[in-house]
Amino acid sequence: MQLNLREQAPAIITPVTQVIESQSNILSQPVSNQDKKEISKISPKKTSFLTKAIKKLSQAKVAPVHSHVNHWLASILYPLGRRIVMPLYFKQLKVTGHENIPKTGPVILAPTHRSRWDALVMPYAAGRPVTGRDLRFMVSADECNGLQGWFIRRMGGFPVDTKRPGISSIRHSVELLRNGEALVMFPEGNIFQDGTLHPLKPGMARIALQTESSEPGIGLKIVPISIRYSNLVPHRGSDVTVDIGCPLTVADYLSKSTKTSAKQLTNDLGTAMKNLDAGKI
Repeated sequence: MQLNLREQAPAIITPVTQVIESQSNILSQPVSNQDKKEISKISPKKTSFLTKAIKKLSQAKVAPVHSHVNHWLASILYPLGRRIVMPLYFKQLKVTGHENIPKTGPVILAPTHRSRWDALVMPYAAGRPVTGRDLRFMVSADECNGLQGWFIRRMGGFPVDTKRPGISSIRHSVELLRNGEALVMFPEGNIFQDGTLHPLKPGMARIALQTESSEPGIGLKIVPISIRYSNLVPHRGSDVTVDIGCPLTVADYLSKSTKTSAKQLTNDLGTAMKNLDAGKI
C-alpha cells in the first residue's frame, strides 16, 4: 500500500515543522505534551518520511550572515551625512531624549519606519557623534543589493527576509547583542507612510528574550524611538522630529513563558512608541 502524500501532507508537514522548531537554538519553544501525543501517533511509514525530511533539512547548508563597520568609510560618510546631506535636505531636525540611550552594553534601538531616510536619521540622532557608539542595522534583504548593499554591509547593516526571517540573521542579531552592540531594528517590519504606528512584529521581542535568557544578567535594553516627518512622504524642506523614549529592561519580562513574555514586551513597546508619536515623552 502506497502512502498518499496528497492526503497525508498536513499530518506529515506539521510534525516536521514542530520538530525542526523544537531543535532550533534560536527562538525555540518547548514541545508541549499535546504535541508529543500528536507526534507519537505518526505511523511507521510517516515516521520514515519524517526522519528523511529532517535529515535532509539538517544537512542543508545555511549561509552565515556577517556584518561589520568599516571605520575608514564611516569616518567619511557619517560627517558627510550629518554636516552636509541632512542639513541641506531637511529644513529642521529636532532630536530629544539622547540621555535615554545607554552609553555601554547591549541595546536594541526600535524606531518607527516611515521613510528610507530613517536609515540616515538614526545615525544622525543616535550614532557615534552623539553616543560614541557605532550602530548595527537589520535591513530588509531587498535593500542589500548592488552598490547600496555594498555600502550597507560596510556600515554595520546585514540582510533579513522580513516575511520569513532566516536562522542566520537571527543568530547574528543575538551574537551582536551578546557582544554589547547597539542594534537598530524596525519593529513594524516595513515602511508605512500613513503617519500611524502599525502592529509590531513579534520577532524583535523574541530575539531580545533569547539574548537575555541565553546570558542572564547581560542587561539588554530596548529603546523606543519615534521618527516623524512634517510630510507623510518627506521631501526637501521637510522637518524631522526624533523623540527617544525611556528604555525597557528585557530581564523584567523573563518570568513568564516565552510566548507570553514576547507578547507583553511587544505590547509595552508598542504603547511606548505610540506615546512618543503623540508627543508624550
